[in-house]
Amino acid sequence: MSESNDKESNNFLEAIVEEDLALGKHDGRLLTRFPPEPNGYLHIGHATAICLNFGLALKYGGQTNLRFDDTNPVTEETEYVDSILEDIAWLGFKPAGVYYASDYFPKLYDFAVDLIRKGYAYVDDSSSEEIARLKGTPTEPGVNSPYRDRSIEENLELFEKMKNGDFQEGSRVLRAKVDMSSPNMIMRDPLLYRIKFAHHHRTGNEWCIYPMYDMAHGQSDSIEKITHSICTLEFVPHRELYDWLIEKLEIYPSKQYEFARRNLSYTVVSKRKLLRLVQEGHVRGWDDPRMPTLSAMRRRGYTALAIREWAKRVGIAKRENLVDLGLLEFCVREDLNRIATRVMAVLNPLKVTITNFPEGKTEWLETDNNPGDPEAGIRSLPFTGTLWIEQEDFMEVPPPKYFRLSPGGLARLKSAYIIQCDEVIKDDAGEVIELKCTYFPESKSGEDTSGLKPKSTIHWVSAERAVRAEVRLYDRLFTVENPGADDRDLLDLIDPESLTIVQDAWVEPALAETEPGRQYQFMRLGYFATDLDSTPEHLVFNRTVTLKDTWKKVAARS
Repeated sequence: MSESNDKESNNFLEAIVEEDLALGKHDGRLLTRFPPEPNGYLHIGHATAICLNFGLALKYGGQTNLRFDDTNPVTEETEYVDSILEDIAWLGFKPAGVYYASDYFPKLYDFAVDLIRKGYAYVDDSSSEEIARLKGTPTEPGVNSPYRDRSIEENLELFEKMKNGDFQEGSRVLRAKVDMSSPNMIMRDPLLYRIKFAHHHRTGNEWCIYPMYDMAHGQSDSIEKITHSICTLEFVPHRELYDWLIEKLEIYPSKQYEFARRNLSYTVVSKRKLLRLVQEGHVRGWDDPRMPTLSAMRRRGYTALAIREWAKRVGIAKRENLVDLGLLEFCVREDLNRIATRVMAVLNPLKVTITNFPEGKTEWLETDNNPGDPEAGIRSLPFTGTLWIEQEDFMEVPPPKYFRLSPGGLARLKSAYIIQCDEVIKDDAGEVIELKCTYFPESKSGEDTSGLKPKSTIHWVSAERAVRAEVRLYDRLFTVENPGADDRDLLDLIDPESLTIVQDAWVEPALAETEPGRQYQFMRLGYFATDLDSTPEHLVFNRTVTLKDTWKKVAARS
């Protein structure tokens, strides 16, 4: 490691890895894994696990496997496999290998047979209700199943018949024979296999029995020789069974470690709740930019680097806590500030006529694509006699400390000229619909000799040359900080203003050639990304995250 890395304080998992490597455990290897179920889209919670597993491996010269935990054929789809592969690649990680628990079905079946032969597993004919009843409670021991003492020969015969499809779904299960009085409820003869007649996305109809999570998890780790199997805290009670199965099977001793989830404020990641939002049409799909899925964040304009930086900042701990969404938004702003092209767009247009600008003339002005990046270059802006500015940048009766345009007042147009408002045009309802202004030719940006000192700079676009666009203003989906812990119905917590669509925005003509995924800073408005729905005939932009608005802060304080 570098000197700077030595000075960083290690989290508890890094301390474990360093100690294991120093002691020469696992032959000095480090191999982690990320094991998603292919039954949904990855979300921001998964991102922390991905960054943790791949990050540990990268830091200590190890590797990380991607293994799809595809043991439930009812809920799994190839669509989810493809999206997970895309998300991990987008985050910037490359697994050492891509595996599937279903690859190991024959080996896992052999493991189950081995447990039966050793007297550590039996076939139980009890119903699920009866199994639950006999399991006992945390304060009362369970009761042995009447089928627990079947002979090894009978169990082998019944388990083979289960595999061959001779029994109905739900009629029998394979259980581990552990201890029905264990204080750990997981260890009270846990289920290892169940019958399920369903088409599997990879194995088709080859199998009609499928391993439970605990039967597949540790054994798949062992098959791949995973050294550090990292899970979230809810799997702490499962660690005893993880170790028990590996010990009884006498296979490679992978080890499980746990860390705490990082819950994000104003967000839910429950698959059941997210599915409801999608199925009932409260969002536009799994990649709706208000959703916490990685595909949604990518569509919204979040960068992979920002998410990795966020995961690094929130760190790893042994206690769950709620992380402020503002920290993720801060990381997004930091990265977009570095890479996004600065452009001008007007969302609430107010017409400005420059009365002393030659009619029909177009003057091309130069402006920086990104002032913080000299390599970003410059582009040309068309300046004409009719412009659009934001309605919010004019006030007929300005309050104190309002320095934008007002009657008789001055304002600089970004990368252009200083203008003065001479006349206000209103419609029959008294609404301001146009400003008549003069510009000062000697005040051109970068060549200003006018001596005028306006106190504000506002953005604008040429009314003759601008391109119409749809702009989707996204905000937080929920109105409460911790919707997952709120007892009210989820739908009661949705912010009805989480999406505002501006149909008639105007953007500078350079954006006519934009492509989906391109990121911009709409100057003074926020960071935006070109949406997947965007076409050359109908531009669509998503607001990724807002900018700070100094005037709103002043107004709020006053």
